[in-house]
Amino acid sequence: MTGLHPRTSAPSTTVALGRALTGGLVMATALGAGTALGSAGADALGITGHAARLMPAALVTTLSVPLVLLLVRGDRRSPAWLGFGGPGASMRALLTGAGVTAAAAALVLGAGTAAGMLRWSRVEPLTLAEFLLSNGVIAFLLEALPEETTLRGYAWASLRPRFSGAVAALGTTAVFLLVPGVSTVAAAATAPLVGGEPQPMGIAPDGQRPADYLILLTIFGLTLVAARTAVGRAPLWAAIGTHLTFLTVNRIVLEGDRRHTGWDIRQTTPDAVLLVPAYLLVATAGFAVCRWRAREGQVNPGSAKDRSARRRTPVGR
Repeated sequence: MTGLHPRTSAPSTTVALGRALTGGLVMATALGAGTALGSAGADALGITGHAARLMPAALVTTLSVPLVLLLVRGDRRSPAWLGFGGPGASMRALLTGAGVTAAAAALVLGAGTAAGMLRWSRVEPLTLAEFLLSNGVIAFLLEALPEETTLRGYAWASLRPRFSGAVAALGTTAVFLLVPGVSTVAAAATAPLVGGEPQPMGIAPDGQRPADYLILLTIFGLTLVAARTAVGRAPLWAAIGTHLTFLTVNRIVLEGDRRHTGWDIRQTTPDAVLLVPAYLLVATAGFAVCRWRAREGQVNPGSAKDRSARRRTPVGR
């Protein structure tokens, strides 16, 4: 996770850390306030179903992404500094992130199924298709796009010029771990202002052990950084693809019945939950291979045209 950057003057340690924490604060505030405001708005308008879940998701993106872009513009940088890119490069990076993560999940969950740890129901194609569409849109707006823009985008890009890749990865992940708890504080502060009931504050969702949740979040955060540094062009989209795929797979495997995914999976042993961090580790290894191949391509370019393109786009920027 070393990452390469254009040659620019590195900010001071204080400035780099302050910017990274600002990215986390933007995400936490947007998540907490956007969820509270969106839920209250849906209730006031009598909106239910997917539309009720879409309102807070859209608000989270609306509150977070423009603010980060404004911060970037204030630093006289372009969105490419965060890891965005053109349509073609973005689509390739997105598919890389999604493909590596899906392949890792299929490999590990397939092995778990062969070992009798998981039992799968018959697929209901229409219900599954509806879930994939609705979940994809909501997860993109509520989590994948805003979290990657603020964290693996702004926080990572702020830390990387000052610190090594490993330290920047750990720092970005540490900020990531702060977001859930701080977001509950923002939600609790916002809900009474719009007539809502404040939800309990905490660092983990209800029903989950905080230690287990934070361990999984740490592994997930490092996997997202690995995805962010795996490709040279529009690398943030690789992290977004990874994030979306992770959420989709986990909601089918762990919450299929509750979320009506059309494909229920029964865990036959408590150890089955370990399959999730296991496939994240496999995905991280896959992204390391992608990064190594991209760096090898820079060292041994295939043509003059390739050399020119690769000089313009550092790997894992």
